[in-house]
Amino acid sequence: MTFSELELIEPIQKALKLQGYVKPTPIQAQAIPLLLQEKDLLGCAQTGTGKTAAFAIPILQLLHLRGAQSKGSRKIKTLIVTPTRELAIQIGESFADYGKFLHLNHTVIFGGVGQKAQTDALHKGVDILIATPGRLLDLMNQGFISLKDVEFFVLDEADRMLDMGFIHDVKKLIAALPKQRQSLFFSATMPPAITQLANTILKNPVRVEVTPVSSTAETINQFLYYVDRNNKYDLLLHLLESKEIKTALVFTRTKHGADKVVKVLAKEGIKAAAIHGNKSQNARQNALENFKNQSIRVLVATDIAARGIDIDELAHVINFEIPNISETYVHRIGRTGRAGANGTAISFCDAEEKDFLKDIHKLINKDIPVIEDHPFPFQGTRYEKKPNDQRGRRNNHGGGDRKPKSGNAKGDGRQGGEKPKKKYFKQKENR
Repeated sequence: MTFSELELIEPIQKALKLQGYVKPTPIQAQAIPLLLQEKDLLGCAQTGTGKTAAFAIPILQLLHLRGAQSKGSRKIKTLIVTPTRELAIQIGESFADYGKFLHLNHTVIFGGVGQKAQTDALHKGVDILIATPGRLLDLMNQGFISLKDVEFFVLDEADRMLDMGFIHDVKKLIAALPKQRQSLFFSATMPPAITQLANTILKNPVRVEVTPVSSTAETINQFLYYVDRNNKYDLLLHLLESKEIKTALVFTRTKHGADKVVKVLAKEGIKAAAIHGNKSQNARQNALENFKNQSIRVLVATDIAARGIDIDELAHVINFEIPNISETYVHRIGRTGRAGANGTAISFCDAEEKDFLKDIHKLINKDIPVIEDHPFPFQGTRYEKKPNDQRGRRNNHGGGDRKPKSGNAKGDGRQGGEKPKKKYFKQKENR
């Protein structure tokens, strides 16, 4: 199935093509037709399955067809509630991408920042509001937000709401919603408290359940480097000295992080470009084309911007930062090792990312092999080297061009006790 078979309006089809989307994920293929029929939906799905597009696309289409942007001042017609600032921002970016050719306004509100910019946007009028529970209730209590015109309500990651103590806030929000509405409820798990909450929100819902991607292709060789955060740039440069890495797709968690990696690589004469939400569509497309034709060697991407990227014969993926959602790891490295080809996935893990790594190991049901002998050994207190480790030993093959026994990355060929030259961030990096 392709998106063109889902009876989507032309402006949305056009936006999806710009994003490089061709085939819907399982949850998108199941949910979109049902939501376009204006049914309530109970979705059992985790982040990383494509559920944001599964609800954003049909909501945009229904709002457009109902003329939400027409006469009079804009009133909030759609409310999406999600537990964290990061998720709210990502959902906002998705609505911007899919609704690029529609005349619909959206805004994102969350706590931890001043409210003026958010209240200014609300004052101008919005069709779609994406919010975290605390800030949403706060602005409602101040009179900045009314939910009486909401036609679509989405509760995203309900089980995380429960874990974070937001359930009482959510119940207050539900009480302020109109009785007549289309409601969508997403949760990765369905404990009794979540099932009970879903029953209070949904009316005769259809249930869509998808199993998250939890396995990695056998054709992908996975390797892990424990490295202090401030040494990641040097380790990346060290690995890129290998001629075996003709091109590499490098992942960071943030837009700022992606730009910083590109800046460091450029200083060393390595051609690289970043793609993320702050880049224009033309800039993203140009970067992708230059990477595909190898005009640039490294493409640095955030997870949101990388969706829809399909690069033939991509041999190397490097996780400069470990993703905080374990399923994202599977999706990242799945961009290599396709169609039976071999691929290599290299991950850098610092002390603060160890918990993310544990989640990944649990999901894929195995530990990623560790490359212990490299120029920038881990100094963090949360990683203990094995007793037989000899940091000062000379690499077996010398010369710096050997492959480690368990890996596909380059050794350093240094003499025992010799410290590698550090180019960046000798002092504590200010991030």
